[in-house]
Amino acid sequence: MQRLMIVDGSDVVRKVGKKILSELGFLVSEAASARDAILRCETELPNIAIIDAGLDGALDLIANIRALPEGKSVRIYYCVVEADLKTMMAGKRAGANDFLLKPFDRKILTTIFTDKAIAA
Repeated sequence: MQRLMIVDGSDVVRKVGKKILSELGFLVSEAASARDAILRCETELPNIAIIDAGLDGALDLIANIRALPEGKSVRIYYCVVEADLKTMMAGKRAGANDFLLKPFDRKILTTIFTDKAIAA
């Protein structure tokens, strides 16, 4: 089973994402801060991380995950509220693989993540 971590300061966003992605077969963990997320990653690295662009320290978190042993294998989605090129490029430079738009939409998450849940 693929491990997926949602890193977002909003309890609601994390709960909605966890519900949808758990139903797709992911083992979902949550972190409310960049600090909490990196501590969790040092213990058990997820296969996939969804990181909110609005989170304090989000770019540093991406870089810190990449610096971990096996950190380059994590698929990182930088979660943005709007398709702002400057924000997206900052995420890409930090090491994000791809982007997601907030708020989470069941149809989009299902389309993006259905095949990834069974890829392990």
